[in-house]
Amino acid sequence: MNSRLAETNTADAGGESDGFETWTALQKATDQTRAKLIADVVGHPQGAPSVRELDYMNPALGEGAIRRHLGVLQDVGVVTELVVEPGNRVRGYPYKFYQLTSQARELFDRNDLFPADAWQRQYARVEKTGEIAELEEMPRPE
Repeated sequence: MNSRLAETNTADAGGESDGFETWTALQKATDQTRAKLIADVVGHPQGAPSVRELDYMNPALGEGAIRRHLGVLQDVGVVTELVVEPGNRVRGYPYKFYQLTSQARELFDRNDLFPADAWQRQYARVEKTGEIAELEEMPRPE
């Protein structure tokens, strides 16, 4: 095990004061399927893809499985859901987007996991349909 990772795990074994439990977050985030989803979140041009965009990048999973994995990541504080307010939604377009929490980004940075520049380059290499390119450019809620 990486010595920095071991130090982080020991220091945070009981969780941090804000409820973010480092060890649990690492366990859930390093599951192979969830790690792919996190890489796509990190690599996304706006850092907050919709389920439809994640489905495009991970066609073997399906939207239901993606939502379940995102739910697990939300439960442990790795991702947060950004929701477009009902009055601002556009019919036929996603209104939920997912981004890393600041605690997860700090944890990943401390442990050299999911480097943004590498995953952004990888994500950009994937050929996108017109629909996905349009979705990537949609504004995200704050």
